[in-house]
Amino acid sequence: MEAATKPDQDRASGRAEAVAPFKTQLLKWVGSKQKIAHEIVRHFPPRFDAYHEPFLGAAGVMATLTPREGYGSDTFAPLIEIWQALQSDPDKLKGWYETRWRDFTSGNRDAAYQRIKSAYNAGPNGADFLFLTRSCYGGVVRFRKSDGHMSTPVGAHPPIPPKAFARRVDLWRMRLAGCRFDQMDFADAMARARPGDLVYCDPPYSHSQSILYGAQGFSLDRLFDSIAACKARGVFVALSIDGTKKSGLHDCEVPLPAGLFAREIMVTLGRSMLRRFQMGGQSCESEVVRDRLLLTY
Repeated sequence: MEAATKPDQDRASGRAEAVAPFKTQLLKWVGSKQKIAHEIVRHFPPRFDAYHEPFLGAAGVMATLTPREGYGSDTFAPLIEIWQALQSDPDKLKGWYETRWRDFTSGNRDAAYQRIKSAYNAGPNGADFLFLTRSCYGGVVRFRKSDGHMSTPVGAHPPIPPKAFARRVDLWRMRLAGCRFDQMDFADAMARARPGDLVYCDPPYSHSQSILYGAQGFSLDRLFDSIAACKARGVFVALSIDGTKKSGLHDCEVPLPAGLFAREIMVTLGRSMLRRFQMGGQSCESEVVRDRLLLTY
């Protein structure tokens, strides 16, 4: 476990050089960029003002960067409820987790997981969703298109105990102390960025995430319009988008507007947990995924 020390002041004021890896997760989340966040951050501008992340998810890039002024947002209310609780009442966040962990570990874990998942599906909320992200299979937060219900089965590994989770809450709260969290559409979130700010976008993959959280209503064309508007007023934008899968054998073609991006960098993510889930846990040596990191600067 990493020590809860104060983040580096140069990083916190908007410098992206020499950011160290940060491996301690708060939420388990398929598609999280946390394990490669330090590589992504190295391609951010050497200096920028406020940091914005409009597809927040598990916040791995934001927590690695530790911005002094940061704005995280998402349209998914239960997720933002978690991040807002982290800032305003971390003890409540710890209590949410411990209550469900004790139910989960006191008897039949499968039955307890189903109770928590059923309670969430009956009324989506941050408290149930928090525990589900840490106890579902591989962090694959999957929803049915028919009714919007979370459908992921229980994971094979036990979720971490409450004391370990509480330490993570304290560490993450410190790293995100300069950040604010809002439930809002990505276009509105990007519109509030000022000249000299940086926006990092990690939207749902168009080639593989149609059943994952938030993907059903996402429009890539709307995102490109927002990026163009940001660029026109002097906001830096970095975008992670589909690159290659099947260890480079399949190129995920995504049409890009001419002249919108100045640079493209390929970043290796590792093996696809979503494909492992879809393949029933089989070996995924041929399922290595790479992202395109597109930069407007």
